[in-house]
Amino acid sequence: MVARWQLGGKIPTLLVGAASVAAVLLTAAILFETRWTPSRDAQTWVSAGVRVVMSAMSEKGGIPLATVPNPGDRLLGGLLSPDFDDSSCLSRYRASLYRQASLHALSPHLVSGLRRYESLHRLCAPGTPAYARAVERLRAASPNASAGDGADPSGARCNYLVWTPNAGLGNRILSIASGFLYALLTDRVLLLHSGSRHDLDGLFCEPFPGSTWILPEKDLPGHEGLGIRTNESLGNTLRRGEALGGAPWLYVHLLHNYYAQDKLFFCDDVQAELARVPWLVFQADNYFVPALFLIQRHERELARMFPRRDAVFHHLGRYLFHPRNTVWGMVTRYHGSSYFAQADERVGIQVRVFKWAPISTDELYGQILSCAQHENILPGVSVPTRANTTAVGSGTQAPAKRKAVVVVSLYNEYSEKLGELYHEHGGVAGGEVVSVFQPTHLGEQRFGDRQQDQKALAEMVLLSFADVLVTTGVSTFGYVSQGLAGLRPWVLMPPNHGKAPDTPCRLAPTIEPCFHSPPNYDCRAKASGDTGRKVRHIRHCEDFPQGVQLLQS
Repeated sequence: MVARWQLGGKIPTLLVGAASVAAVLLTAAILFETRWTPSRDAQTWVSAGVRVVMSAMSEKGGIPLATVPNPGDRLLGGLLSPDFDDSSCLSRYRASLYRQASLHALSPHLVSGLRRYESLHRLCAPGTPAYARAVERLRAASPNASAGDGADPSGARCNYLVWTPNAGLGNRILSIASGFLYALLTDRVLLLHSGSRHDLDGLFCEPFPGSTWILPEKDLPGHEGLGIRTNESLGNTLRRGEALGGAPWLYVHLLHNYYAQDKLFFCDDVQAELARVPWLVFQADNYFVPALFLIQRHERELARMFPRRDAVFHHLGRYLFHPRNTVWGMVTRYHGSSYFAQADERVGIQVRVFKWAPISTDELYGQILSCAQHENILPGVSVPTRANTTAVGSGTQAPAKRKAVVVVSLYNEYSEKLGELYHEHGGVAGGEVVSVFQPTHLGEQRFGDRQQDQKALAEMVLLSFADVLVTTGVSTFGYVSQGLAGLRPWVLMPPNHGKAPDTPCRLAPTIEPCFHSPPNYDCRAKASGDTGRKVRHIRHCEDFPQGVQLLQS
């Protein structure tokens, strides 16, 4: 087990609270291991599960209390369920020990919502009587099927949201997280249909205790090859003028090429009708969470779940995506090989080249180096002298600061150039020892390749252990890493006609991923509208102006 080396920094506390909610949290904390540790902030105290700070009530009365979890808490302040066997998924309770402590407030309303969801999932998941009845009705395609037909004798209502795969691993992770939030909001059970290639095998641990989120392949008959022309799609059903409520299932097409009628999914009146459809099957290659924040019926619940709108994926990602033991073994090996364990500061650099934005290796390397040195992420190089390596008046060498750099890319040229640069100067620059490591360099992305996906997931997780991140704009790979880390990255801006831009990188305004293909439709006006101009907390993305992302307004 690796010792926690990053406890040296203060962890600011965030209060938005009321005493009544605090009492609920304190009661919940007693259920966890009651181990008390002193806080570095003399004005706070820390119990095993929760850091709670009390202050005066607002003039308008209490508002929901959000807490910053204690960095030593294996359950992340109640985000994770304690109902798992540690050995079955080593990463679940250990990954947080390698990361910077989260500074992002966790709402008790989200915690309670997750516990409610887990109970519903346990009652309705594959292998339960309620699930068997729901599948039987689906196969029969009865027009009389309704939202409550799959009810368990205990009274549970079993409606389902089925995710189907599309695009690369980063896109898949973001679309699963988006689907899970929608399931939370609509009391549906999220199931993953990994397809005939079983693309998700060997990647993630089960996130919900006592149940599975994998849909048996045999239980979705005839639903392969779903697309924008699927007869049972939401868009095509609306185009035909048919009612939605009588359908036993509907397909929701949320890929980047969706039509105007498909985008009506994000309208309140359509959501009211969809509530009566027992099975929704969807495909997405986007992080469509920002559009959920524009659906009127979900506004209040989302505000209670996420008092800070800029940490949605941070919390959901840490809750859902735990690498299986095989992948976790890769992560820990990379961690040791990259000198992260011994470093004073850890830098992650994620490099992606897109066909639609070509740039030469030398030009991109220059952009990376310019960004890293201009923003003091990496030191400038110089020949070490006695003046900067020897402690004044001591006659002994002062220990140099150790900086470990992990480069994640399909190609090895960037890490080799950085490594050579600092190796030529003895690894020392500006009083810092810089080591450079790259876990893999696969050359090309192969969709659906299980071993490549395992390595990619391991690299995403490794990047999330960094203290500073440099990512490639528009890359979903980078979005996942920054979200898990809880860090605003320095984003490499897209090239300009094959050349590095004058501003090589910018600090992202949020840790939230970008929704690249927003609907740009005003449901109330029933006309086109700019999704990035409707509310203050949804703005156009820095790296992809057509997209939108959540901000803390």
